[in-house]
Amino acid sequence: MDEQTSEPNRRSPFHAIRAIDYTVIFVRDMTAMRRFYEDVLALSVLRELSPNWIEYGLGSNTLALARPSRTAADAPTPAGSASLQLAFKVSATEVDACADELVRHGVALLSPPTNQSFGHRTLFFRDPDGNLLEVYAEI
Repeated sequence: MDEQTSEPNRRSPFHAIRAIDYTVIFVRDMTAMRRFYEDVLALSVLRELSPNWIEYGLGSNTLALARPSRTAADAPTPAGSASLQLAFKVSATEVDACADELVRHGVALLSPPTNQSFGHRTLFFRDPDGNLLEVYAEI
């Protein structure tokens, strides 16, 4: 009998987790990434702890751009490879407006605004480090 079955009342302390508080993107090019997130995506700086750590407030969450420190010895993600995907939720009409704004800033769209069979209108593009970004709305 496995441990989970033999002790049904035993709860992991990780059950206390209720939300993701912040997300950190380890950046290759801080200048390009900062310009993209501030000028193109129009995120407002919440705080700048150092030139290596910039935080943006997104609702009740924080998105941070950071140069690797604890993971500095890790092999870097190869150029042209996404390390993560972020999805930003907006209204259905704002998906198209975001696409127009990205094009205005010279950002290539991987997929233009598209109504998906699972009930989302989606738009996909990449940040300067190659991470996959999505703007979507429930439709």
